[in-house]
Amino acid sequence: MTFTRRLVLAALGATALTATSLTAFAQELPRNVRLVIGSKSTGGDTYQNSAIVADALADHLGINIKVDAVGATAAFKALQRDRRGTTLMIFHDQSYLGKLYGREGYQDPFSTYKIGPTVAINPGNAYLVPKSSKYNTMQDILAAAEAGERVRVAIQPGGVSEIGFSAMKNAAKLRAPGSEENIVAVNTGSQSDKNQAMWDNLADVINGSIQANEQFTQLAEDDQKAMKFVWITARPATLEQAPPQGMGNTTRDQLMKYASPQTQVPLTGSEDFTFDKEFFFLFNPEMDDAIVEQINIALTEIFEKGEIQKRQKESFFIPNFLPSDEARKHLQDKRNTYQGVIKDIATN
Repeated sequence: MTFTRRLVLAALGATALTATSLTAFAQELPRNVRLVIGSKSTGGDTYQNSAIVADALADHLGINIKVDAVGATAAFKALQRDRRGTTLMIFHDQSYLGKLYGREGYQDPFSTYKIGPTVAINPGNAYLVPKSSKYNTMQDILAAAEAGERVRVAIQPGGVSEIGFSAMKNAAKLRAPGSEENIVAVNTGSQSDKNQAMWDNLADVINGSIQANEQFTQLAEDDQKAMKFVWITARPATLEQAPPQGMGNTTRDQLMKYASPQTQVPLTGSEDFTFDKEFFFLFNPEMDDAIVEQINIALTEIFEKGEIQKRQKESFFIPNFLPSDEARKHLQDKRNTYQGVIKDIATN
């Protein structure tokens, strides 16, 4: 018996189909679905990842799914208004980090929404500087802060950008107490906003991603848009799963030079800070559980076929499918871990 068949039987009570079971499965995804994402950028990693998943799910179920890059606040509002399954959401760890950082518009996703399946990890959450910058490494940046230089870092507050920024300040404090005051945030929006902050000389460092920013690292140094990597936050075990050819014209081995342990951003005296950026579905809390199960089964079948993994890795994502129940526990555990990290960083 296939794994998919076992899932179906489990969902139906593993017994003869009853009228109640048939009624539960009568509710299905509508013909046209809007998939909102927590980013306004159509060139960033959230859009790229969501488009891959949306295309696979739409093709498998024979429905239309449109990815709509509306940003976090609008996406959460749209999700709260629609219990029918017409609106679904994909976002990443910022869903819970925003609440931990006390950002306006963020609620605890585990009590406010239904947590759906995880679909991928982006091992490419990164920090970059202009290619003409005198900073070539994170050690250069930390040394500059220690020397009294003001280092401006463009982030989207309340999420993945900010936890890396917090870790950067913590590393500066560990190196030279007081120097963390010289690492300052430039609060922007989505990836395009962070890029523009660099190009307008409003930021010395930006949070970005391998997927969205590698192309700019290939430009000549005299090009205003040229960038270079200084830090990739992914765990080395995650980054090692990426294709050897890497992304664009940058190989995996070249990228690993910017991740721990080759690039060190200390969390403690003996441990580096690392963070994997993980993507998952969120559903309206009142959406029919039959729709949740339909999505779980469809994605199980999609990942069993193996084609989506090829597309994800071509875009430098690490396939990471977990059905809803497993995903919820995994993400809650992860939330609890980084809640402790945020508290430690704030009190170090």
